[in-house]
Amino acid sequence: MVLLTVLGLAVGGTAYVFLRDTLYTQVDAKLDVIGGRPPGGPFGSFDIDHPFRGEEIGSITLYYTSVANVRGGQVVPYTNTDNNPDTKYQELTDVAVAQLLSVPPDGAKSTVDVDGYGSFRVTAAPIDEGIVRVTALSLKNPNFTLLRVALVTGGAVLIALGIAGWAGALIVRRTLAPLDRVAATATRVSELRLDHGEVRLAQRVPEQDTDPRTEVGQVGAALNQMLDHVGNALEARHASEMQVRQFVADASHELRTPLAAIRGYAELSRRSRAAVPDEVAHVLNRVESEAKRMTGLVEDLLLLARLDAGRPLAHDPVDLTMLVVDTVSDAHAAGPGHNWQLDLPEEPVTVIGDGARLHQVLANLLANARTHTPEGTTVTVSVARTPGSAVLRVIDGGPGIPADLQPHIFERFARGDSSRSRAAGSTGLGLSIVHAVASAHGGTVAVDSRPGRTVFTVTLPLDPAAPVAVPPAEQLAQIAPPAN
Repeated sequence: MVLLTVLGLAVGGTAYVFLRDTLYTQVDAKLDVIGGRPPGGPFGSFDIDHPFRGEEIGSITLYYTSVANVRGGQVVPYTNTDNNPDTKYQELTDVAVAQLLSVPPDGAKSTVDVDGYGSFRVTAAPIDEGIVRVTALSLKNPNFTLLRVALVTGGAVLIALGIAGWAGALIVRRTLAPLDRVAATATRVSELRLDHGEVRLAQRVPEQDTDPRTEVGQVGAALNQMLDHVGNALEARHASEMQVRQFVADASHELRTPLAAIRGYAELSRRSRAAVPDEVAHVLNRVESEAKRMTGLVEDLLLLARLDAGRPLAHDPVDLTMLVVDTVSDAHAAGPGHNWQLDLPEEPVTVIGDGARLHQVLANLLANARTHTPEGTTVTVSVARTPGSAVLRVIDGGPGIPADLQPHIFERFARGDSSRSRAAGSTGLGLSIVHAVASAHGGTVAVDSRPGRTVFTVTLPLDPAAPVAVPPAEQLAQIAPPAN
């Protein structure tokens, strides 16, 4: 449209300039004819106030020897004494006369806007000793013609632009319709989750849009070929993931029995009536301790493998309020050096899910807070209800999580500095279990941490038909005594 507009302006402007030059040339030719005619008589001796035959009505003719001695005027029609049509000079205003007398008497032609009379083409030249004749022809008709041509040309250009725009848009849309279908296919593929799980790239560009003889067809064929390669890669990735998950699940399951046997033999050796040397007793105690730790790691790996495999969880009403009460009670017993606080609503908050797994989520979060914060740190557990979801928060006033670790905090075996190492009893799987269980329940988990305040937020879907059961106030006071 911009190109067509420029083209229309160029064509219309060229036609306008050419027509203007032609019309002005015709007016100049008339000026040459009129200006070359002699006056009606010698200046001052004959009556030259009467226009000679052929002067146009509306034209102006002035004769002067000085500014004070000016004869002539504008040619106007009138009826003479013989009752015949004739012409005469009508006197001009002083301003008009001054404007016309300012034209140099060199025979050149110029355009002058005469005040009160319009635009004129004017020439001035001496016709006798001391006498100058000024001849002016009105440009009213040429200018009116130019205006009409400009309006007609502009209207035609606008109509042509409208028709061209409509037709161009129709043609372009029809031409690019295959590209729209290719883009729609790419958009549908971009909306698929490709980062995990089994992915089937069933979307393909229609065969009619893969003709290699057209540019759009080449794009469609290339996109289909790329989708084939990506689909094959995703299938290989999924098969590899399934093999790893199956291996982890099988290995974890098989390791449970020998680990239980190791713990049993170590405990049996310590309970033997025969005296056991202190060094041997210490070794057996370490064996039992490491067996317990390895058992926990195996159980965590087995749980993650089952969640990855999509094993169904229980779907029972779970009262988060009572779950928090029980879990904080356990945490208070395990970490009496911390200040445990509760922030519970007046009415219970119930969700549908697996109570044991949700208990493990909260237990892992509290264990994480207990392990990675010094004694005396206040840990607050809150439950809140929002439209359509339940929000569980664990807030501690510890040193916080390093900023570079926060994006990876829910990944498996993610650890920070030495305080978050195996020496502190962490396997690096606790928060990944929290994330996996929350996702399996259709919820989310997030962290916001800075020095002095760390907040873990778990959001779960609400159960709309939840029973009302408020925990006794005495039980809450026993679990989370008020801060001193």
